[in-house]
Amino acid sequence: MSVRATARIVATRAGLPVLASDGPLAVRRTRATGTGTGHRVTVVGAMSAPLGGDRLAIEARVRDGARLTVDAAAATIALPGRIPADADTAEPAHYDVRLTVDEGAALHWLPEQLVSARGSDLRMRTTVELAATARLVLREEQILGRHGEEPGTLLTRLTVRRAGRPLLDQELRHGPGAPGGWDGGAVLGGHRAVGQLLVAGPEFEEKPAQPLLLGDTAVLTPLAGPGVLVTAVAADALELRRVLDEALRLTAYR
Repeated sequence: MSVRATARIVATRAGLPVLASDGPLAVRRTRATGTGTGHRVTVVGAMSAPLGGDRLAIEARVRDGARLTVDAAAATIALPGRIPADADTAEPAHYDVRLTVDEGAALHWLPEQLVSARGSDLRMRTTVELAATARLVLREEQILGRHGEEPGTLLTRLTVRRAGRPLLDQELRHGPGAPGGWDGGAVLGGHRAVGQLLVAGPEFEEKPAQPLLLGDTAVLTPLAGPGVLVTAVAADALELRRVLDEALRLTAYR
């Protein structure tokens, strides 16, 4: 049986008035580190998910002037679901992330890797609404297949709007059913880890970032708005994280 579940987080300067878990999505208040880091919430998987047919969602809102970091206790593994008796294939799983960052607020959205296991079919959509003075650090990492296996089908879309105007709208498709060439030299070139880091904030209006190559398989690109996007491919999850961590250190905002 498929699962439908939504977890909700609301952060204010004073605290976390909404911290609601549902189904396999458990959200826990954890200790923030460093000075001025605000609140921290960790997503803990309470059961195997997402499976084929599941519909999961996380909603987070950071109110005016608040700071929130959201991370995860472990990687998310997309797994194949059961095939109904009257169907040839399992239904795809859906995972929606909806983020809102209000005026003067800051969100660090730093989940662990998403692993696309063989036979899985996941459609993931991340939508972000930023106020004009909001700040965002968002990391996405996809691992295509567990060790020694081919990946499942993975479609991800990231849409970010700032002050009601588009800042980024990007879609990636990997695995069976994706357009031909996704694993070729012009896209992944045989790599099995792919990720991106989006950093946005009003400071980029005063001092836009410059394009920069980060080794052989990563690039930092200024957006047509106050932010930068780092895209990278790597041989494995550890190398991908190292590249994205170094890219974050190079940006104007931490």
